Amino acid sequence: MSIGLRRILAVAFIVATLFCSSLTAFAADKITIASVSWTGVTIKSEVAVNVLESLGYQAENKVFSVPIVYSALSTGDADVFFGNWMPSMANVADKFFDKGTVVKYVANMPGAKYTLAVPTYCAEAGLKDFSDIAKYGDKLDWKIYGIEPGNDGNLIIQDMIDKNLFGLGKFKLVASSEVAMLSEAQAFAANDKWIVFLGWAPHSMNERIDMTYLTGSTAETFGDNNGTATVWTNIRKGFDKDNPNVAKLFRNMVFPVDMMNQIMTAVYRDKGLKPVQAALAWLKDHPDMYGKWLDGVTTVDGKPGAAAFKAYLDSKV
Repeated sequence: MSIGLRRILAVAFIVATLFCSSLTAFAADKITIASVSWTGVTIKSEVAVNVLESLGYQAENKVFSVPIVYSALSTGDADVFFGNWMPSMANVADKFFDKGTVVKYVANMPGAKYTLAVPTYCAEAGLKDFSDIAKYGDKLDWKIYGIEPGNDGNLIIQDMIDKNLFGLGKFKLVASSEVAMLSEAQAFAANDKWIVFLGWAPHSMNERIDMTYLTGSTAETFGDNNGTATVWTNIRKGFDKDNPNVAKLFRNMVFPVDMMNQIMTAVYRDKGLKPVQAALAWLKDHPDMYGKWLDGVTTVDGKPGAAAFKAYLDSKV
């Protein structure tokens, strides 16, 4: 073999190696976000997709039920989940945390709320606590309204019924979806009908319905602090080592309750506004927030992340 041919082959080998390496790096840059069809989680997930795209990553938001979210994270079919409400999700999530296949990672929203609620006129008439629900079974048609099947809140309600906690053994869980449940709650409230439903904050429901959260939750139900919750970002095992730059971004991404309330209220007031559009507009008006998110985070080619996202916002909003 001539020296010239050897050089050609060597160069071809190097080019092929670099090409394959670049393909591998490109493939590794795709981030899969697991989500559930709740307004707040949708906002966080879609915002994360946009931030990642501004940095040069491929990203997608896949919507599942809560149990499937954890299966996907556990098997590596998803990388991150921004909607781990604790302690209410403990019955679903803890086994994956204990096995080490899913990492709890970081609190992205402390001071949230997740428990049973009623229209305020029901509370004023005496339905103020979990222990009061059964007293008004006839007025409530022996029903408690939840959201989608398999949701952790539904599982807690069903467990309360199955165990006859607070005397709820005669009640039936009505499972539907976030949108359907809230439409039902609004219709009931407009007609002064009695209803117990799954409520949480932040959410525009707190603006739409004159509602009161019930007291009396326990560690067995929505937590022993009357449903006060912390929302966590979860990642699959090894994600922080595989993608340290993105993992840093996810660690930095916090969503204060007042931020989320403002975004959700904007969506409620403007029916033509998509949640992600409202969120990006809010971020454009609050550069200090995304500046903190992107502190120390770079684009895929090593440039400052905050500048890249600012340019992206300027082109989108």
